[in-house]
Amino acid sequence: MTKNPVAIVTGGGTGIGAATAAVLRAQEWEVVVCGRRPETLEHVARTTGATPLVVDAASEKDVDRLVETTMAGFGSINGLVLNAGIVRPGTVSELATDDWNAMVSTNLTGPFLLAKAALPNLISAGGSIVGVASAAALRASAGIPGYNATKAGLTMLMQSIAVDYGHRGIRANAVCPGWTRTEMADMEMDEYGEELGLEREEAYSVATSFVPSRRPAKASEVGSLIAWLLSGQASYVNGAVIPVDGGMTAVDPGSLALDPRVTISGSRPAPVPVNQSP
Repeated sequence: MTKNPVAIVTGGGTGIGAATAAVLRAQEWEVVVCGRRPETLEHVARTTGATPLVVDAASEKDVDRLVETTMAGFGSINGLVLNAGIVRPGTVSELATDDWNAMVSTNLTGPFLLAKAALPNLISAGGSIVGVASAAALRASAGIPGYNATKAGLTMLMQSIAVDYGHRGIRANAVCPGWTRTEMADMEMDEYGEELGLEREEAYSVATSFVPSRRPAKASEVGSLIAWLLSGQASYVNGAVIPVDGGMTAVDPGSLALDPRVTISGSRPAPVPVNQSP
């Protein structure tokens, strides 16, 4: 059995999950990365030393197996990173019920199932949970009500766990990333750019034009905050909902019309250079 702290990262094969696994491994955590695609999990395992496990995070049977396998292999669970999530576009009148149910199952029920299954072990270890929500949990994004609602629900689930189990040593917090360079975001930018005749970098630039930091996040920047929240350095941070969005949710939308980059005709802002520095 290991003396190092042990974390489970759902959605750990790509994006923020994979970046978080890398940060945690660099900080000498044992990490179990799980997801549905074995090839991406194996890549993370090879590059970070994490332990891969194919799991459907929305399946109670799979989640129970995940907790049992982690305990059998490492003897404790000190942290959960509830990162698995999907988005299905469509307004309320357009969204198929099956797509709504899929988002509820993956984005909200899955985190509930894993938190519930792991709680006895987390309590024994004095562990911590981080739910990876979204800036869409704080400000409604057009055309994705199911994603908005389920990510907002995840933040409240974290706060509820903090309220109910804080006296037993559990900390539960949520992070709310804005635009972040991940495989999923790259595909979105490619689709967005194709519609407007823009390359991917130009599309990122336009999407973050009114973000104070004027750039998307790196996945490792979000992963570093998650790792800090899991650590003892954040020992009195509990029930927090933390934007990681370059200041996006701080912007007053009513003032955007006064921005000199917005034309009277209301056309989109011109691309600005993406600042790559952290």
